[in-house]
Amino acid sequence: MPTISIFRKDFSQLVGQPASISDIEQWMPLVKGEVKDTSSDTGEVRVELQDTNRPDLWCVEGIARQIRSVLTGGLSPYSFFSSRGRAKRRIQVGQGMETVRPYVAACASLEYPMTQEGLEQCIQTQEKLADAFGRKRETVSIGLYRLSSIAFPVTYGLVKPDEVRFTPLGFEEKMTPHEVLTVHPKGLEYGGILSGCERLPLLWDSNGQVLSFPPIINSRELGEVQIGDTDLLVEVTGTDLAMVILALNIFASNLADRGAMIEPIDIMYPYETALGKTVKTPHDMGNAQRVSLHAIEQALGMSLGAEAIHTALASYGYQVKATRQSVSVKLPPFRNDLMHVMDVAEDVAITRGYDSFSPIMPQTFTVGALSEQEQISDRLRDLMVGFGFQEIFSNILASRQELVERMRLTDTHHESLVEVDNVMSQTYACLRPSILPCLLRVEALSPRVFYPHLLFEIGEVARVDLEAGVGSRTVLSLAAISAHPGANFSEMHSYLDLLMYYMVWPYDLEPVSHPSFLDGRVGHISCQGQMVGYIGEFHPEVLEAWQIDMPTSGFEFEITTPKT
Repeated sequence: MPTISIFRKDFSQLVGQPASISDIEQWMPLVKGEVKDTSSDTGEVRVELQDTNRPDLWCVEGIARQIRSVLTGGLSPYSFFSSRGRAKRRIQVGQGMETVRPYVAACASLEYPMTQEGLEQCIQTQEKLADAFGRKRETVSIGLYRLSSIAFPVTYGLVKPDEVRFTPLGFEEKMTPHEVLTVHPKGLEYGGILSGCERLPLLWDSNGQVLSFPPIINSRELGEVQIGDTDLLVEVTGTDLAMVILALNIFASNLADRGAMIEPIDIMYPYETALGKTVKTPHDMGNAQRVSLHAIEQALGMSLGAEAIHTALASYGYQVKATRQSVSVKLPPFRNDLMHVMDVAEDVAITRGYDSFSPIMPQTFTVGALSEQEQISDRLRDLMVGFGFQEIFSNILASRQELVERMRLTDTHHESLVEVDNVMSQTYACLRPSILPCLLRVEALSPRVFYPHLLFEIGEVARVDLEAGVGSRTVLSLAAISAHPGANFSEMHSYLDLLMYYMVWPYDLEPVSHPSFLDGRVGHISCQGQMVGYIGEFHPEVLEAWQIDMPTSGFEFEITTPKT
């Protein structure tokens, strides 16, 4: 969970009233946070946040903003989100950027003299958003620059690796982008993001001055912000337009809370985006959603009424319009985490305080026990470990690239997936229909570990089933892989046969074709006449897609009721 440092004096100014340690601890439930440590000498307070869906809270400004909203009964609107007409400044996106790092957002921050506290918090927010929210700069990276030295329009385009020279932060001599990737510490750390790119992204102004080499490093001339700098340019680049704009919205709101005047910047694209070819940023992407009052009250277990729910949500920063039966809600522009009515109900509960709800004691007495399926799973785990396999625990959410493209399932009937609506990140956009891609992901990260590699996992998978009530069904599955120079079908068959023998599960194998496996070395696993899984040697194209150098074979089957 994100842990950040705040300083009491700075925090008090942002909240708008003095804040003692006791006050901060009392306010932390409003942001789902917890005070972990304090320093009376420096006034530093270490806060751990429990909500990974609220990157706007991963900074002192966001925490103070949320608390201030509850204390004052609501948020004042940020006028720059409703700016009309053309912006004074613009960034021109170059041709070809859609294949490398397609999106950029930016704004100008004026009339705020940068303070020591402000600069430290800007750097902390920059790092938290880029590393945690932006997946170590892969999907989002952020840059700050001295605005007065920049000549607009700025260009965000592609250059050859040795075409341009600039002085990166932390160095005194000029370097090419290629040299930055091979010599600079940040280039060595983040250069993998641009692996395979023949031309590299760069930001430069109309005078040819380089602003940065995103997502690697800023230039020293324009990107070294110092205390006392009054006017700044904030820029965000990335591969996901919604995430890029959200990160900029958060940064712009933070600077506005410190007294800066925010001016939007027009982004001019040569290709279509979800928001068109010209996008004014910061940009409010939120839409009002109508939620049943009954659903909120049912989730909270008590009748509150339209007025009480309206007051609670408005205090928490929502734009709210309530009627007798429903409420229309819209998140502030620095939030994008409203996916279900339960999210609204949770914010009502947080605002009112969980201690305002009367506890209800259980009316029945029950004794817990493992389900029959879980007992079977534990038996399977014991056997697999006894065979020499190592158990893996992975996320049920994954990307379409991992589940379909790397498994050679594109344009086949195997590519149907259960996908997450309104997803925050493409990395976790789909529910896995198979555990094998998760095991291959682990194998791809383990090339230096001594062979053989024997991995297994027992976990849930989601299958598309239009006859089910929600259009899908969740089942428990066992998957295993073996990777070493001699890995083959016969080896995995011996493990499967031994497993079925000890479980006393009669089974049959039938030769089939499957895109993920080699023809002639793949089979159906059938139990009691029902197809429950596959076994086979992975196709070389699958191994190449995962960058696995060793022959690898595997099996996976669905765990259902006991088979006799």
